[in-house]
Amino acid sequence: MTRCLLVVSLIFFFCVKAHAQRVQLFDDNWLFWRGAAQGAEDTLFSDAGWRKVSLPHDWSIEDLPGTVSPFDKGALSQVSGGFTTGGSGWYRKHFAMPASNKGKRIIVQFDGVYMHAQVWINGKKLGKHPYGYTSFWYDITPHLRYDRDNILTVKVRNEGENSRWYAGSGIYRHVWLKTIEPVHVAQWGTFITTPVVNKQAAAVQIVTTLKNETAAAVNTTLLTRIVDAKGRTVAESKGQQAINANRDSVMQQTLQVKTPVLWDVNAPVLYTAVSYVYVDNMIKDSLATPFGIRTITADAINGFQLNGKTIKLKGGCVHHDNGPLGAKAYDRAEERKVELLKASGYNAIRCSHNPPSTAFLDACDRLGMLVIDEAFDIWKDGKNPEDYHLYFNEWWQRDLESMLYRDRNHPSVIMWSTGNEIPHREKPEVAKVARMLRDHIRSIDTTRFVTCGVNGIAPDKDTFLATLDIAGYNYARTKYVEDHERVPQRVMMATESFAIEAADYWMEVTDHPWVIGDFVWTAFDYIGEASIGWLGYPQRQSFYPWHLAYCGDIDVCGWKRPQSYYRDALWMPEQLSLFVKPPVPSFDTNAHKVEWSQWEWHDARDSWNWTGYEGKPLDVTVYTSYEAAELFLNGRSLGRRTAGRSGKFMAAWQVPYSPGKLSVVGYNGKKRSKEVALNTAGKVTQLKLTTDRQQIVANGQDLSYVTITLQDAARNIVPDADALLKFSISGPGTIVGVGNANPMSTESYQLSQRKAWRGKCLVIIKSDKQPGDITLQVNAADLPATQVKITSTQPNE
Repeated sequence: MTRCLLVVSLIFFFCVKAHAQRVQLFDDNWLFWRGAAQGAEDTLFSDAGWRKVSLPHDWSIEDLPGTVSPFDKGALSQVSGGFTTGGSGWYRKHFAMPASNKGKRIIVQFDGVYMHAQVWINGKKLGKHPYGYTSFWYDITPHLRYDRDNILTVKVRNEGENSRWYAGSGIYRHVWLKTIEPVHVAQWGTFITTPVVNKQAAAVQIVTTLKNETAAAVNTTLLTRIVDAKGRTVAESKGQQAINANRDSVMQQTLQVKTPVLWDVNAPVLYTAVSYVYVDNMIKDSLATPFGIRTITADAINGFQLNGKTIKLKGGCVHHDNGPLGAKAYDRAEERKVELLKASGYNAIRCSHNPPSTAFLDACDRLGMLVIDEAFDIWKDGKNPEDYHLYFNEWWQRDLESMLYRDRNHPSVIMWSTGNEIPHREKPEVAKVARMLRDHIRSIDTTRFVTCGVNGIAPDKDTFLATLDIAGYNYARTKYVEDHERVPQRVMMATESFAIEAADYWMEVTDHPWVIGDFVWTAFDYIGEASIGWLGYPQRQSFYPWHLAYCGDIDVCGWKRPQSYYRDALWMPEQLSLFVKPPVPSFDTNAHKVEWSQWEWHDARDSWNWTGYEGKPLDVTVYTSYEAAELFLNGRSLGRRTAGRSGKFMAAWQVPYSPGKLSVVGYNGKKRSKEVALNTAGKVTQLKLTTDRQQIVANGQDLSYVTITLQDAARNIVPDADALLKFSISGPGTIVGVGNANPMSTESYQLSQRKAWRGKCLVIIKSDKQPGDITLQVNAADLPATQVKITSTQPNE
């Protein structure tokens, strides 16, 4: 047994080592210039004055030149982009290519560049890529100079009105350099499906595209092993194939995995398919592809079923930005977002309105989160003058295929979405485009459902909706029953819903099997669409300095907002939270707000500090999944109220303000919950620093999020504390973002200081490539300095 495990370990070690040699992260040591740089693609161009950056990079989150803020009232993006600035930028990377790589193919892959990327290598133009959200790659082999300096140049143009939300600017996702033999597994050339799954066995079908980029025919052998989560080989298959010169060949293998462990949202178990390519008994390539064994079905009787069990989709829409980091898609930032949503009861995410990063999907695979992978926000008819509609006809197929081929092995992905709120959905020519997209998806993958977010639901959209396996209803819960009576086989879900109507939407899901889930707008707050969650529509330049949407369950720092606690009460048992309506609105209101603009939540604070309002009644609301709740003020009962479905999982009181302790307990019958309390806080006497991870990896990419709370002597958070905090760091790490979730603060996200808001602040620390202890110190006037230590450890070889 020991010998067997040793052999398996060695096999896996050499596979991982071969993969590291095949794929190299290409994020370090880029040079950047913000603005025009005519002739920068030329090898003789001098970049001596350019700034050194590491990827991922987003220049729109950086302070505008000559300022200490990324925000500008006159920015072209206005409300949609959160008053941030795009423009043009240039990137150059100098690198050496050893002569030992002659005869191999060298590929550069970009995971995401916003937008209009043009790429050169050593002055030779490789191509362009307009869309900012799909991955693309080039074979740079013919243009390389061995044992000499090579220059990879990228021009990025984020110009004009091209987005309805904050997109960021630049190479905001990873870049990879791939070094492969001329005979190899093609780019995204592995496709794994599980057509037959039961308790006894799973048939795993693996279709592998092999590429022969030599001038002669070759005889190849493809050995495929399936390795379980413990590193044990549980199935293998070997096949042979002759491949003509400069041709591809597709090999299909079916492997049997006995007593498979199924991938599930509660137990996201992954297998790995390892492909070995041999020519004349010599290994030429190896590639590891994680996957999951699971089944999905959906119909109007049983709803959505995962592995034969009906599951309701507790979903949220998510944009791609990472708050204080802007659009920068660090792996840990993507993972943390999924972790926080999972902890708040979500089991599904809609990637609105574009394909996410691979790191985001990897996290969903590992953590057990279902995903709607969405291709577009726009087809032929634009929503902004310079948006993707200008490129749809020429690029839709390549961009759709980029999403499908890249993401088709992720078990988390259960649906492909063709778009969102496409204009003129009632027109036959638009329904024809919907069919075209659906048919192309089905030509590549028939194992997932096709959907689309559709607004203005009415019978005139039936032809459009008929192109979908699952009909995405945006803000149309009142149509569920009448449409079921009219089209009984239709499977529906709320692809967007209002948080303010969360109980109504969720009850429709629980009551009707043909309604399989609800995706709130939004699960995570984001930059752009500034103040749709407060001022709403119509939007005006006068909304400045608002820059956050302020509609997410979780704010841009990762902290739960009141509506998230309410959703806890809808989705999870034994939930209890306590909020107070401020006697004066938290922000100025919009007197011209239209009725249909309903993305706000109630004005609610977790505060019992209301100096000046002593004796005056305040509205107090409890969100709870308990049957009833009892409120206490300074130990005196203010009465018990029923909650439950009839009360929309809320209980309310009017309470004359008196400093001290406001508390609540919940009841299920005679069972009494633990107390939840709000205490009147005194003045700030101390800072508390809390890290999400005290140990990170010294890889130049890993992150630790440090939350700073301003507390009184009794360790109560001081809810209105807004002191200026200053940060200093020592050791092998850097501060890459600061924030406080204030939707109107125009402070820098980059400087080593930030004001607290409502008693809290956030610092994001990134590791360097040297291990060691990182110490963050926080200073504030008249308060003792406070430190926290984070250990950065050597990456595993």
